[in-house]
Amino acid sequence: MKDNYDRTVQLRCITCGDDSSFEPNEDKTYIKCTRCGREYLGGYDELVELNQETINNELEDLKNEALVDLKADINKMFKDAFKGNKSIRLK
Repeated sequence: MKDNYDRTVQLRCITCGDDSSFEPNEDKTYIKCTRCGREYLGGYDELVELNQETINNELEDLKNEALVDLKADINKMFKDAFKGNKSIRLK
């Protein structure tokens, strides 16, 4: 199983879909998309809220990936534990 499942989700402008043209103030309480001019007066929190579906999809993918890795590791552990035992067979 991997040691690190870090992911980065690119937040997108809800109006134009751009993910790299944001201009925040110092404490990120205000963000403006420089491509379309959309202003997020709620700042970073508003942008995260509007991108929640994308974040949830990425989280679901991460859960599935971790589950597949965990199943593979458990199967390998059992196979290694019972290797050479003629009475027990694992598929």
